[in-house]
Amino acid sequence: QGFRPMIALNYLSMVAVAAVAVVLLLGVINMMKGGSPNRSQQLMRWRVLLQFGAIIVLMAVLWLRGH
Repeated sequence: QGFRPMIALNYLSMVAVAAVAVVLLLGVINMMKGGSPNRSQQLMRWRVLLQFGAIIVLMAVLWLRGH
């Protein structure tokens, strides 16, 4: 049927949210094990960036559904 942007954005939104969850889980595990503070800081930065990307994707999905 060709390229379907809404389906692609739906999958992209699931991947974005999953990526945030994975990085968050890695950060929690690192803290529980008493891991490197530098590693925790790096994971927190990645989480913030991934959350920003996930919000952009989710807002795009909501905007496109409204049109």
